[in-house]
Amino acid sequence: MSKTGLPALPSMVAVKRSDPVYMAHAYLTKVPVAGIVPFIEAFTREGEIVLDPFAGSGMTGVAALMTGRRARLYDVSALGRHIGTNYVNQVSEEHLRKRADEVIDQARKRVGEVYAVKCGLCGDNAEIAKTVWSAVMECPACGQGFNFYYCLEAADWKKTQMACPGCGAAVSSRCQRLHERPVVDSIACDCSRTQIEQAHRPAIQEADSSGLMWPDVDIEESRQMYVASALGRHGLTSVASFYSQRNLCALAALRAGIDEVDEADLRDKLRFAFTAILTRASKRYQWSRQRPLNAANANYYVAPVFYEWNVFDLFSRKVEAAIRSDRWIAAERRTRLNWVPEDDHGISYQRASADDLPIEDHSVDYVFTDPPFGANIFYSDMNLFQEAWLSEFTDPDKEAVIDRVDTGAVRTAERYEQIMTDALRECLRIVKPGGFITLLFGNSSGKVWQLLQRSIAAAGLEVVPELIAMLDKGQRSVKGLASGFENTATLDLMLTMRAAEGVAGELVDPPETAVEEIVRRHLSGQAESSPSLLYLELLRHGFRSHWNLSRLDLSYVTAIIEKDHRTVDRRSGLVI
Repeated sequence: MSKTGLPALPSMVAVKRSDPVYMAHAYLTKVPVAGIVPFIEAFTREGEIVLDPFAGSGMTGVAALMTGRRARLYDVSALGRHIGTNYVNQVSEEHLRKRADEVIDQARKRVGEVYAVKCGLCGDNAEIAKTVWSAVMECPACGQGFNFYYCLEAADWKKTQMACPGCGAAVSSRCQRLHERPVVDSIACDCSRTQIEQAHRPAIQEADSSGLMWPDVDIEESRQMYVASALGRHGLTSVASFYSQRNLCALAALRAGIDEVDEADLRDKLRFAFTAILTRASKRYQWSRQRPLNAANANYYVAPVFYEWNVFDLFSRKVEAAIRSDRWIAAERRTRLNWVPEDDHGISYQRASADDLPIEDHSVDYVFTDPPFGANIFYSDMNLFQEAWLSEFTDPDKEAVIDRVDTGAVRTAERYEQIMTDALRECLRIVKPGGFITLLFGNSSGKVWQLLQRSIAAAGLEVVPELIAMLDKGQRSVKGLASGFENTATLDLMLTMRAAEGVAGELVDPPETAVEEIVRRHLSGQAESSPSLLYLELLRHGFRSHWNLSRLDLSYVTAIIEKDHRTVDRRSGLVI
């Protein structure tokens, strides 16, 4: 405890996104467990109950399990519940691995040698690890099709020098896509210790789809990401259109085998590993000449050159990742706890809206939550790829998000503010008297921060100034990497609140000179700073000073940096 009688918390919580739990399954804006544990341990004792009304992938539940607490998790997300429930579904390594091998063997027999190919070095049969595919595009000058990969190769891998092989006109990734074609295979063969790259060859056996079933769920035009990614223009209007025929067959065979596993806990864990590979198994994994980049988790983007990965290899590796996650959680429990937990770990996850939770008044000891950040991410849109295979879907009308474009929906800023207000009011109703509520939040818009200020006040809560912390997940925005200056915040504030004493006072507009002084003071006082760090320092000061945050956008901070004749290093993201 600090001198004020409040729990002692670090002002900056820096975590890495590389622990076995984090790596076992992807989910948008997932908080590493290490960022949650210090708060649970500061505000609760072993055996007490933690609530998370925006539970997402269930990291609060994992942190509670590791520290000997119980947890009540809620979210509208079908995928979130699937992931969060299976993170704490601890199963036997031996039995899981055995069932996984059986499922893979059965699926391989069902689809045949679809990843088998002749090795160009020794002539024997080899296994495809991944295939590089290229878009074939239309030249805007002559109307002929050109293979993007071969065109890039002819330009010595310099996109700015790409030219149509037919007429010599400049071409780029903005050209109209016609279709796609495999160009290069990476194979594993007994004649080499490392993977061999060779020109694409047809597989020994084509995928036979007869008798196999896979979801072909439409992506509706009303979805935000349909508009943002121009899916209609590219013909990518269903979940199945994001997969190759071969991978669809392999995935369908795997899922059919998983569904036949008798043991419910093992079947659920295998489904967990299965949904974990669906993004990487799709066309959304971008090729790079240096090394594979990553799958586009937050959008529908299919690069002009992309990978088709061996589904069976992906699944086998994810099963091992799930085993490592279980093993790590169990080891953390043994290390942290002075007692042996009962078999019932006390972690429950239900689908429910955060503004109307089915739980009794004053029944939990602490709340830790990470709600959607306004218009940053559209979870139901991106979760559709996994939820289609689960046959269970998130209702987009229940999401706490703000639409970016008008598609006829009513997910406005006013609606988002009301959901946040009602959700925080629910937290206050459910937490025990004197209990604390920690809210993790990040945004680059001052208007969204002011919206949050209003929600906190309307819910009858107040931010405890001494308990405002930052979370650094070690990430940078794509925009920041490209331009140096980041206009997308990459750090989050952790606001700890309690029941307000009296009526909240009026917010005051921050003096411009004070804003600039704070930014410059932190610039000169810290050896290393980024625009995001400076922005959060400014917001932290604003919460403590009861400022109206509406005008304090991240771009306001970057303008001050430029005004001082400073710049941002593109590699590190630090102000220099």
